Amino acid sequence: MLCLRQVCLSALRRYQARTLSSDLLLSQINNCTHEDEVFSLVGRNKARLSEKHVGIALNVLWQLQKKKPLLLRTSDYVRNHSQFLTLCFLAENKVEHMDNETIVDTLYSVLRLSVESHDSLAGVLVTEAWKRLESLSLPALSKFALCLHKQHRHFSPLTGKIAHLVDMKLDSIQDIRILSVLMISVSDVISRSFQDRLLQKVDQLLGEGVHFNYAKRIVQFLQLSKLTHSPLLEKCNKIFLKSTSHLDLDNISLIFGLYEQLGFDNAEFRLTAKQLLSESVDDYCDPEAFAKLFFVLGPMAESKVRERLLATAALIAEEFSSHQALVILKTMQKMKCRHSQLLEKMVSVLHRHLDSYHVLQLVKLTQCLVLLHCRDQELFAKLKMLLLGFLKSSVIPSDTAAIIRTLAILPSSQVEEVIINKATAVLPQCRLQDLSCIATALVKWNHYDKLHWQNTSQLHVKLLQKVNDCGFQRLQKARNLNLLLEELTHVNGEWLQEVISEETVAACQRLIDHVTQANVLQLSIFLMKTNHRCPSLLDRIASVTVENINKIHPLEMYFILHLFSVLNYDPPANEEFFQSCIQHLTSNLSCFETHHLVLLGYILAVAGYFPPALIRTIFDVSFLSRLDAQLEVLSDTLRQRVRSRLMKLNRAVCLECPEFHIPWFHEQYFQRVLCKGIRRINPLRQHVHRMLAEILGGSHYARVSVLTPYYYEIDFECILDKNKKPLSYTAQNILLDDLRGVHLRHDIKDEERKALPQGAQRIALEFLDSKAFSKDSHHLKGEPAVKKRHLEILGYRVIQIPHFEWNSMVLSTKPEQLDYLRKRLYETQ
Repeated sequence: MLCLRQVCLSALRRYQARTLSSDLLLSQINNCTHEDEVFSLVGRNKARLSEKHVGIALNVLWQLQKKKPLLLRTSDYVRNHSQFLTLCFLAENKVEHMDNETIVDTLYSVLRLSVESHDSLAGVLVTEAWKRLESLSLPALSKFALCLHKQHRHFSPLTGKIAHLVDMKLDSIQDIRILSVLMISVSDVISRSFQDRLLQKVDQLLGEGVHFNYAKRIVQFLQLSKLTHSPLLEKCNKIFLKSTSHLDLDNISLIFGLYEQLGFDNAEFRLTAKQLLSESVDDYCDPEAFAKLFFVLGPMAESKVRERLLATAALIAEEFSSHQALVILKTMQKMKCRHSQLLEKMVSVLHRHLDSYHVLQLVKLTQCLVLLHCRDQELFAKLKMLLLGFLKSSVIPSDTAAIIRTLAILPSSQVEEVIINKATAVLPQCRLQDLSCIATALVKWNHYDKLHWQNTSQLHVKLLQKVNDCGFQRLQKARNLNLLLEELTHVNGEWLQEVISEETVAACQRLIDHVTQANVLQLSIFLMKTNHRCPSLLDRIASVTVENINKIHPLEMYFILHLFSVLNYDPPANEEFFQSCIQHLTSNLSCFETHHLVLLGYILAVAGYFPPALIRTIFDVSFLSRLDAQLEVLSDTLRQRVRSRLMKLNRAVCLECPEFHIPWFHEQYFQRVLCKGIRRINPLRQHVHRMLAEILGGSHYARVSVLTPYYYEIDFECILDKNKKPLSYTAQNILLDDLRGVHLRHDIKDEERKALPQGAQRIALEFLDSKAFSKDSHHLKGEPAVKKRHLEILGYRVIQIPHFEWNSMVLSTKPEQLDYLRKRLYETQ
């Protein structure tokens, strides 16, 4: 009987599809230009309305709303109209007679008209579509999946069934619009292997002619899946840059937010956004639009635009919602803004909204306020009370750890029993990043108690030991390198460096067979973070990189080479490793932004490689002009780093590759840097200078803090003739005791470097602290090694004195130090 009913319904649908094409009422509904016209037709023709009429009427109502600007839409009026309720009633009763496309279109229309997900019509439509799921066409399936996503059914069994269908039909999907919608809709219920298949498929379909919205969905999928897939992000970014007509404030702020969460940045996109938005700063005065503008433009705005933004923010601060206030404060933190008037007004707004924030928003809010040096003790007291309340009810280890870490940074913060108890209870469930948060908080509280003569430090010490033990146990139990590296991505600070560093490296060594092309980048970044020179892991990274050279993205290759360059490590097949990497990189230079090319050139120069194609590209005038423009939209920290690296690369090329005929053009840069950075001679230098004066026969035989050509600063310089006798610096006959309050002189133009007598030699004496060496090793890192290499090119004999020799028990007395310096000065090369 049931089968017969289904057959009859199917036949009825086909019959109606044939007859409706000439339906006059259908044509009238489609030609409506206002919602009231639709409602009038519905009111006059209730008895004649078929399921097709109902579906088309609801779709037309949505299309009419869609054409209006967001602020002018009248969804409330439409939903509350009596004839709309009639349409919903008819749709609910005729749902079984609808064809597949009508069911999905009707569901989509009512949801876009803001009908609640729990409304009976929405429920009936979802149920009917579920029954017909396997018979839905791909366009209907993607639209239905989007509807479920809008209803927040992210983990529904129905979403799982859709994911299964997508998996089965993936090879047949050739429309990126359909694929992009399906990817977002099923992102929460798919495996890593399925993610990889989806990424491969979308990589095939994502060409330059793809619509802006489809590329935007791909980036949203990557953000939802927490995947930083550089090739796809670069393709999408190119599409965005070619679609400037779509780059309004809403889309720009959305893309900025997605990029920020993915850890992806593109200077060209930033520059385009800055140019588009700077022209219309005064056009965005409503709080929602202004918050987006402030978020995007604030961190990269020039001084005049920045002041206008801050002034406008202070003017409309009272109108900000809780979310907008948080956005403004987070952006102020990025800008390192100290606008006291704006901060006071934002604090006033926060007092009204504090109760509306969820726990992680409160955590971020507190961090921002502390970094912005807020001094409102009443606000901090409220924050502490709210955070303690969340802590008591928290059952998620990561949330608990974040709250504890945040409580520790509050002004005049003291540990309370509830914190100790909660931390103790949650430890066995914590991941490494959570343990790191708790350990950092305990160290801070312990330091505070010692300063204020509190007697709770014993509790801190015991709990801290438990934290360390949990960390060691977690590392010992690690069986999957990918999962371990994923945890370590978010572990930073002293707990990693001082407590678990060696055990973590040992765990990675134990899992060395798990190192593959997929995780070689994460492993490289981790080893860079720990400053560990582990030959077995470095050799494995090198071999995996060479074996998979064409599968590794050029930007990922940069980070891998950075590791070897910084640690000054040569793998067994060193030449093959570097040449393979360089060949891969130079054939893909277009993948790099201008500032990335500078950073790449620098790390290769540290390793002693100067690829001609790369060097000529960087020192081309048009390239340097583009670099100057893009530097303006980078963060202050990154901008300073790039400028410093360009200078050092320029110096390295001048000294090591004169055949390139690249001029030295950083004279003015150094003059500006030296004017800003005034330093004094430290006690160690004063002490050593006295000993050198004693060894050489007077203070005028040695100079302190000398600038060489190309602006290397060396601790001490002296000159010995061919008979090992010191030559006097008559221009620097300064009594040592007078140096204590004298600023260092950096004007090397006044110090004429006259030709030395035949056989004489300049000696550079350098003291190397622990930063010059890899962790727990006497192996010199890349930069100090390059400095030695360059000083030798400049004609110096370089004596480097490591901290582990100078501070050893062997040299604990002055006579022993004098003897050591004498031997090093007069040793035969």
